[in-house]
Amino acid sequence: MTAPAPTSTSPTARHVWRRARGLLLAAAIIAVTAVVLAALRSGDENGALDPRSPAPYGSKAVSRLLSEHGVRTKVLTNPAQLRTSVGPDTTVIVPFPDSLDDDRRTTLRTATRGSGRTVLVAPNPQTTAALTRGIRTADPAQVRTTAPACKLPAAHRAGDADLGGFRYSTAAQDADSCYLRDGKATLLRVPHSAPAGSGAAGDTVLLGSPDPLYNKHLDEHGNASLSLQLLGSHSQLLWYLPEATDAGPAPNEERSFLDLLPSGWSWAALQLAVAAAFAALWRARRLGPLVTERLPAQVPAAEATEGRARLYRRANARHHAADTLRAATRTRLAPRIGVPLAEAHRSESMIPALADQAAGASDARGTHTEPAALRSLLFGPPPRDDAALVALVDDLDRLERRFLGHNPPGTPPTDKDVRS
Repeated sequence: MTAPAPTSTSPTARHVWRRARGLLLAAAIIAVTAVVLAALRSGDENGALDPRSPAPYGSKAVSRLLSEHGVRTKVLTNPAQLRTSVGPDTTVIVPFPDSLDDDRRTTLRTATRGSGRTVLVAPNPQTTAALTRGIRTADPAQVRTTAPACKLPAAHRAGDADLGGFRYSTAAQDADSCYLRDGKATLLRVPHSAPAGSGAAGDTVLLGSPDPLYNKHLDEHGNASLSLQLLGSHSQLLWYLPEATDAGPAPNEERSFLDLLPSGWSWAALQLAVAAAFAALWRARRLGPLVTERLPAQVPAAEATEGRARLYRRANARHHAADTLRAATRTRLAPRIGVPLAEAHRSESMIPALADQAAGASDARGTHTEPAALRSLLFGPPPRDDAALVALVDDLDRLERRFLGHNPPGTPPTDKDVRS
């Protein structure tokens, strides 16, 4: 048994390729673009201010230099580690204090009371108010090379450094305000009072900008010296980088499925939706002018009419049949009584004209010359059964013979016509 030969409508491999190559090319471009963007942005965002990252915005260079000077760097990722690791011989650096929730801020504030030094990198006004006392935060300034302009030994030895960002001020007399911008410090050191039973007092340092800690800026001006002195004042450096998964929802807090998705997925979904919309517009069927096409076979009008009638009969669609018959009658009567074809299907135009034409004459039944009877005949409700439909057909035939003077085209004579 042989396979049937392909027809002219069967898609060939060439046709399939010509139809799909545009979509495949668009998908390839989107995939390559996504890979390139991910590669370009990976060095900018992944590992930012991370002492293990060699990326331009990482801080591995600072950690390596501190290690060469005997300072051990330990990365902490959850509050429990922070509580057990802080001591008077430790420096705690918080690269992203603005990302901490209220619980983590409370943990950080409590744990760092006994630390030797706490370094907060670019805290905004809300974070500064939550983690410190008596410090006011001003609008950020542009990062640029700035002179120390203070007596802090670390800043004095480092000299000019790339600082800016948030600016801080305090009324404390023993605070060191360095690298001033418009009279406010972009590096502020505030000493703590010594805890009870301890002879050592720590301090808090606020950096308005993280630029001196970046790998890409460490070898510029006095950035390396300033970073080493701020972070290397004690034998151990605790680098606090809390993970997003550490903080679970509160007991009474409900989180939806969308809250659990990373933020990047929403942007990816939006980009895919835009791409799909453009693809749909590109591949959508375009509406053009109507094109005439020769039918493969000629169907006689009588057969088409009979087939349509059978469909109406099978569906019990007497209302559609009645509407079609009434519309045809109105269309044939309208020119005879002086009604435009555009008004032929409006009872307000047809009924008065028919009543005027039929004035003074009488129908065989004596009922179809009255306006109410004409309106019921031409615009009335659908027939209830087949008998009522046949009666409607007979009445429409008689109305047309009365005004047209002959049987409608294709209408066989009825028994009443033969008798008359």
